[in-house]
Amino acid sequence: MSNSLINAINSGYSGFSKGQKAIADYISEKYDKAAFMTASMLGKTVGVSESTVVRFATELGYDGYPGLQKAIQEMIRNRLTSVQRINVACSRIKDDEILESVLTSDVDKIRRTLSEASDEHFDKAVEMICSADRIYILGARSAEALAVFLGYYLKLIFKNVVVIDPSNESDTLAQMMHVDNKACVIGISFPRYCNSAIAALRFANSKGANIIAITDSMSSPLVQYAECALIAKSDMLSIVDSLVAPMSVINALIVAAIKRNQDEVSDTFRRLEEIWDEYDIYQKPEENI
Repeated sequence: MSNSLINAINSGYSGFSKGQKAIADYISEKYDKAAFMTASMLGKTVGVSESTVVRFATELGYDGYPGLQKAIQEMIRNRLTSVQRINVACSRIKDDEILESVLTSDVDKIRRTLSEASDEHFDKAVEMICSADRIYILGARSAEALAVFLGYYLKLIFKNVVVIDPSNESDTLAQMMHVDNKACVIGISFPRYCNSAIAALRFANSKGANIIAITDSMSSPLVQYAECALIAKSDMLSIVDSLVAPMSVINALIVAAIKRNQDEVSDTFRRLEEIWDEYDIYQKPEENI
């Protein structure tokens, strides 16, 4: 999407009016700011009318300004540095509205994730996990927390679960040396996409493994190597990565896997309860009174 927008601007630039060139220049140079402006705000910023901005979007082939705005947001998905993300996020959130803004934003991401969820891809992912001889899970950078969480529960259900340690990128592929066509590899990454996660899925793909990508968009570089993609919305402009929606998708995967293996999981937890009780892992209910 980002390349399409830049190409459209470059190819049509010579034929643009003075006002359209001003819009094109602003988008090209300050896309991080333009991405969240209304048509009226963008027009006022560059000194043209709102209708000129709308006509510019149409000239580029979009149905209207919302289509152009979405393309600009796609363009910045993997370009903003951490400092830019902080600046943009701080400019969007008022000091006295932080809690409300963050929680409202997280609710919206779950809602959007649900509206775009694919039952077909989800069911296929569950089948791939449940039928695999070995399961590998890789989460890069902040997504490592998701990988550890998913791995913790899958290890209670299946015997051969490997959570890849991404701290040493040069050793990531070595941890996957036994991946084959009977393995399931789950890759988790969100903008800015981590090269180690992309390389790991590329390697797994070359070995014929069944691959699941948990990421934010079908345009994510992880998707090209995956048999199915579970899309969960994240906030690319948050000061911290919002992982609420991805966590909900992962919770659903765990629940589905447990339901598929209910008898075995029940037996496992019965044995665990005995161990936990014997070694006083958890505080007993009567101790709370």
